[in-house]
Amino acid sequence: MPEHSAPSPTVDVVILLPGDRVVLVRRKYPPPGWALPGGFVELGETVEAAAVREAREETGLDVTLEELLYVYSDPRRDPRRHTLSVVFLGRASGEPVGADDAAEARAFPWTQLPSPLAFDHADILGDARRFLLTGARRRP
Repeated sequence: MPEHSAPSPTVDVVILLPGDRVVLVRRKYPPPGWALPGGFVELGETVEAAAVREAREETGLDVTLEELLYVYSDPRRDPRRHTLSVVFLGRASGEPVGADDAAEARAFPWTQLPSPLAFDHADILGDARRFLLTGARRRP
C-alpha cells in the first residue's frame, strides 16, 4: 500500500420504519449479501448529506437522521479496501425500493434479519438494536 494511502470515508444508515422494522439492501456488486444502505462520501460533501443521499439513491426513502451511532474503522471491515464508516440512525416512512447499487431493498423485522450480512453490518445492527432498547452505546 502506498505511503500516501488513507482510509476511504463512507456512511451507512440504520433506517427505522414503522412496525419496528429496519431497511436493508441486497448488494448488486461484490461483496455479496445484505447491507445497510450507504456508500462513499463524495468530495465536498458532509457525512450527513452523504448519508441522506445514499439512503435515497439505494432505497428511494427520504430519511431524517436522528443519531450518530458510531464510527466503525476496523481495517478489515471491507474486503475491498480500508474504509471508515460514519453510521447514523434515521427514520423514514413508506416502503423501500432498491435502486443504484442495490439489487433489492426491503424492510425486515429485527427478529427476521436476512443472511448473509455484508461487511461488519451484523455488528452494527447489533449495536443499533442495543442502543434502541437500552440507550447503551459502543465505547471507543
